[in-house]
Amino acid sequence: MANETVNQETATTIEETVTEKTFTQAELDQIISDRLKRERDKYTDYDALKEKAQKFDQIEENAKTELQKATERAERLEAELSAMKHTEEVRTIREKVANATGVPTSLLSGESEEDCTAQAKAILEFKSSQGYPLVKDSGEIQKTVKGSTRQQFAAWAEEALK
Repeated sequence: MANETVNQETATTIEETVTEKTFTQAELDQIISDRLKRERDKYTDYDALKEKAQKFDQIEENAKTELQKATERAERLEAELSAMKHTEEVRTIREKVANATGVPTSLLSGESEEDCTAQAKAILEFKSSQGYPLVKDSGEIQKTVKGSTRQQFAAWAEEALK
């Protein structure tokens, strides 16, 4: 109950102190125009700032593009250098195996020393097992010549005397 009386007394006191003020149309127009002027003054340099921001964005985009171009160029050159190094390593391996085995480098196609050595051994084995074919002027392939000249003559004589 005591709270209700305090609230009622406070309410009557506030009502007495608050008196409504009325404004004329001219005063209201003046208040609104002042408020609008203050708001417009906040954004007077908006166009200049907007232009600067656009220039900054454009410069940033150009710089980014240049950076991307440089990055792409560096990546391309790095890939090219890597390919050249690999080619040189393979060439060196093939020359090493060719010098060690006597097989021409043009016949070797391996990428590693083990592959090239295996190819060279296979080529040498094939070469020793086949020999070179004899071809007459007519283009007919004769038997492969094996053995010494004496053995070849003996084989020819046996064939001729049959």
